[in-house]
Amino acid sequence: MTDGTRPAGPPTGPAEPAGRHAVVVGGGLAGITAALALADAGVRVTLLEGRPRLGGLAFSFPRGDLTVDNGQHVYLRCCTAYRWFLDRIGARALAPLQNRLDVPVVDVTRPAGRRLGRLRRDALPVPLHLGRSLATYPHLTLAERARVGRAALALKKLDPTDPALDAQDFGGWLAAHGQSPRAVEALWDLVGIATLNAVASHASLGLAAMVFRTGLLSDPGAADIGWARVPLGELHDRQARRALGSAGVRTEVRTRVTAVSRQADGGWRVSVPGDTLRADAVVLAVPQREAHRLLPQGALDDPGRLLRIGTAPILNLHVVYDRPVLRAPFLTALGTPLQWVFDRTEASGLGSGQYLAVSQSAAQDEIDTPVAELRGRYLPELARLLPRARGAGVKDFFVTRERTATFAPAPGVGRLRPGARTKAPGLYLAGAWTATGWPATMESAVRSGVSAADAALRALGRPRPGRLFAFEEAA
Repeated sequence: MTDGTRPAGPPTGPAEPAGRHAVVVGGGLAGITAALALADAGVRVTLLEGRPRLGGLAFSFPRGDLTVDNGQHVYLRCCTAYRWFLDRIGARALAPLQNRLDVPVVDVTRPAGRRLGRLRRDALPVPLHLGRSLATYPHLTLAERARVGRAALALKKLDPTDPALDAQDFGGWLAAHGQSPRAVEALWDLVGIATLNAVASHASLGLAAMVFRTGLLSDPGAADIGWARVPLGELHDRQARRALGSAGVRTEVRTRVTAVSRQADGGWRVSVPGDTLRADAVVLAVPQREAHRLLPQGALDDPGRLLRIGTAPILNLHVVYDRPVLRAPFLTALGTPLQWVFDRTEASGLGSGQYLAVSQSAAQDEIDTPVAELRGRYLPELARLLPRARGAGVKDFFVTRERTATFAPAPGVGRLRPGARTKAPGLYLAGAWTATGWPATMESAVRSGVSAADAALRALGRPRPGRLFAFEEAA
């Protein structure tokens, strides 16, 4: 290679003009999706990832004999793009959905002790599918339940794409619609913090309306929950690599991109340490700050807006007990700083006892708290929540911290999120932080990869593969 340019690898699919090649920068869900979509359309693709693995912020790592997820990730039946992604990498059976939404909600503040409620649906049309659950929900008064119903109907009438909603905060809207602090805690934030990574008062009304309308008010089964029954690395790294390899994608990890530049002939150069790749199209599927670093001048009218998209952390607590302490696959709690608790025993490979993962979203106040302090604070809370934990031995307690887990869904963030196309022909953006209409979820990441690939295929004159957009038919 006398010109220092790396070959793109063998072409896949129909023959195409020499040099037709796309480079995808970033091996998270957005980048994997974009690479698969481009390859499925017959484009030669090279995927570059700086880390030693694929999967982005949804990954696994070894800890002794365990395989541990960095944090608990779930999806909903309404996440049609992520469900398509699981099918595309051959992993749908590894991350099944509930047959029917059922969320145990335990209140530990009752004078008589713990009180269990459930958020679950019936086989009835919207909004009756949640009627019985709401009518019998013990964590709200009868008057609060009635006001929740009226607010839900008002929320259903909102248009999440209305720019005016993006400028408002969800908490203010809830208060204006008669929602008490208790109703916000016991229902709206119970769902919203986990999906938006923000409390209602810090969340865009547009994004919140999208979450609740799509997840709870669009289809009876839309909010049924799915999660991986194997380590996330099995899905987003090993299964994804196999799918990429079968599609003819050249995947290189531990390869950090240092620059992306437009050439005089209209093509692109992607620079990595000691080498350069030529490309006809480039997809930047990296976090917003890294995208800002790599964007060439003039690619966006206001590239500084990427730096104004804030980030929000998630704190994950991992506890290994010497015996089973939780019978349900997961639960959530009121009256305690604990949010969602998941049983990860089988997925981790633990042979005896029980391994629980506690997901703490919107964790700005605790993300840098020392492990010893977190242990002293949360083990007693788990004992309050789970009576069987009171006599159990703790074999391990550790913490994973995602300081920039998601973009912050603050009011006004919608006008900052760019679309897939840039002003530089052949350069596209992908990532959950781009303008997908969704909050920072796995669904948003996959949708962004589809959008970037679609834009690139149109510019390259390639027909988009039908199966790429199969998820739209299921929406």
